[in-house]
Amino acid sequence: MSTEVYDCIVIGAGIQGSCTAYHLAKNKQKTLLLEQFLLPHSRGSSHGQTRIIRKAYEEDFYTQMMQESYELWAQLEREAGVQLYRRTGLLVMGPENRKGFSQLKATMEKNKIPVEFLEKKEFNQHIPNVNLTDGNGALVDTTAGVLYADRSLRAVQGLYQTNGGVIKDGEKVIDIKPGDVVTVTTGSGLYRGRSLVITAGPWANKLMTCAGLQLPLKVVKINVCYWEEKIPGTYSVDHQFPCFIQMEPKEGEYDIYGLPSNEYPGLMKVCYHMGSETEPDERDKQKDRGDIDILARYITRCLPGLVPVPAVVESCMYTVTPDHHFILDCHPTYSNIIIGAGFSGHGFKFSPVVGKVLSQLAMGQIPSHDLSPFSIHRFQSNARSSL
Repeated sequence: MSTEVYDCIVIGAGIQGSCTAYHLAKNKQKTLLLEQFLLPHSRGSSHGQTRIIRKAYEEDFYTQMMQESYELWAQLEREAGVQLYRRTGLLVMGPENRKGFSQLKATMEKNKIPVEFLEKKEFNQHIPNVNLTDGNGALVDTTAGVLYADRSLRAVQGLYQTNGGVIKDGEKVIDIKPGDVVTVTTGSGLYRGRSLVITAGPWANKLMTCAGLQLPLKVVKINVCYWEEKIPGTYSVDHQFPCFIQMEPKEGEYDIYGLPSNEYPGLMKVCYHMGSETEPDERDKQKDRGDIDILARYITRCLPGLVPVPAVVESCMYTVTPDHHFILDCHPTYSNIIIGAGFSGHGFKFSPVVGKVLSQLAMGQIPSHDLSPFSIHRFQSNARSSL
């Protein structure tokens, strides 16, 4: 057994764990980043070429965190010397008589986020080849755009290593022993750290069981769909087509979102913001395509320049909390075990600021953002500690 003791061990080298490890290494913390799969891989939630970055949120706390996240993404771009973000704007469409859309408008105005409101009569001049649903309002978050996901993950991991951090991939964690020094056992070895950060995505609950904690996390498989443009370029990033979110039309339904054709020329990414429950190690056995039927109907109605049959379907996983907000907190019993989980399909854009606050918790510092919306205690009746 090695006598080496790390300042911090981070489990899970997706974007949240990699950003956490990067901040720790920049703060001169001796850090080990453990990943169960060989890198790079497409088994979790951080792979794929693109994600939306935006400040358009209904909740103040997300919009305010995104202000700093944009600054940190720009800093990462400078440090890595690689473009990670492309500004396209984000078109948000939603029922004007529903609370969600009006709340989002109010939050953006309150936080002075640059926004353009589109009147129904001028909508098609600004946004061609999109049919605005009757009763929907529309606005554009002008600072929003596309994050290059795979490229971002590689850049952050590279910067972490440049700052002295160690990555060990292909090492599945099989046990965690809490204590003043936490002991982590993998299939290949045993590691010790003064603090531990668990950012294991869909595998978070399996790991937290070792530390006597169960959280109300649901893992769902997402069908990531790409749809062919009838005329190539109609919805392309080079033709200034924006990302979009169609807010849920009625209770019990979920948002639809899209990104302009970019990674696959001639194919636009349009997805349903929910999937079907799965076990993370059995993701590919989940064959439900009900969401694809919903998307095909929406595309036929609202995106007439796309062929309403997906040309490519890929897989991703969301780890979802009951309220769709993150968990960023210390273990209720062991303050040196930190948990970042439940990013609910909208966490990627936050990862530089999430990594910062998780690293602050791991270093015993007061986090630079109010983390009360992300506390474990909000699930007190569901968060079962067996200790």
